[in-house]
Amino acid sequence: MTHVATLVCDPAFPVLTKDMLRRASEALRRPGPLNWLDPCIAADIAFAPGPAAGARAIADRVRSALDNAAVDVVVQRAQGRRKKLLLADMDSTMIGQECIDELAAETGKRAQVAAITGRAMRGEIAFEPALRERTALLKGLDRATILGVIANKITLTPGGRALVQTMRANGAHTVLVSGGFSIFTSVIAERIGFHEHHANELLFGEDGRLSGLVAEPVLGKDAKLKALTQLREKHGLSVAETLAIGDGANDLAMLEAAGLGVAFRAKPKVVAAAHARIDHGDLTALLYAQGFRREEIVADPPRQSGGVKPPPL
Repeated sequence: MTHVATLVCDPAFPVLTKDMLRRASEALRRPGPLNWLDPCIAADIAFAPGPAAGARAIADRVRSALDNAAVDVVVQRAQGRRKKLLLADMDSTMIGQECIDELAAETGKRAQVAAITGRAMRGEIAFEPALRERTALLKGLDRATILGVIANKITLTPGGRALVQTMRANGAHTVLVSGGFSIFTSVIAERIGFHEHHANELLFGEDGRLSGLVAEPVLGKDAKLKALTQLREKHGLSVAETLAIGDGANDLAMLEAAGLGVAFRAKPKVVAAAHARIDHGDLTALLYAQGFRREEIVADPPRQSGGVKPPPL
């Protein structure tokens, strides 16, 4: 069996059943035995695809056989599933918010900024000028206010720390790469446990408040792709050994260039282009997709109320 279909649901709502696995097997060509990775949450089905069958088309066929239940399906080659390099987007991926929108709320311009954010993430407008336009609307915010947003408004996506810590424990290099701001990624990367982080830098004036400018060049779609390529070469890895995850149009090039590019609760344009999609599961879905069993996963700390604790001023 050369390929594997991984079925996974949200661990908070374990709905995967033996009947679902049976129906999924019937939708696959030459299915092999079922292998539970985590009872009622994740399972593998090995199979041999047809000569012209694509992974996304097979995954769509399995989802249809499940009557579009709240179960994600990732189809890929069985060999080389465990990755050695992870690149992850931050906003609406590793965290539940868009940081720039939360900052804009502090200036009373959330609706205006969020509208631009939405268009940029859907790929309707170029990311770089959209970021400059939105940053200009943040002019005047002070550092204490920004750190207050991090502490009170930003929440980690469930399963994120388990994803990073488990991959690290198995020798992978993990990188947070964001079109957002380094004042956020520095805190989020440390909290989750990434090896390194890359993001845009907000510029402050002599009065200690945001100038409305962002350091150039802006880190966008091309920069994320460049980070993936450079890190892969630095660590002597093949394309197949890389994993990338994101939700917006500025993640597209990175997702397409990775060995496995995953659209996480993503915009339609991203879902259409990525190798796989996660619509229901949390971030541990990426571990199950690599064949990790429940007992191999580093436990994610219990969910905490409030936001992410920033460093002191």
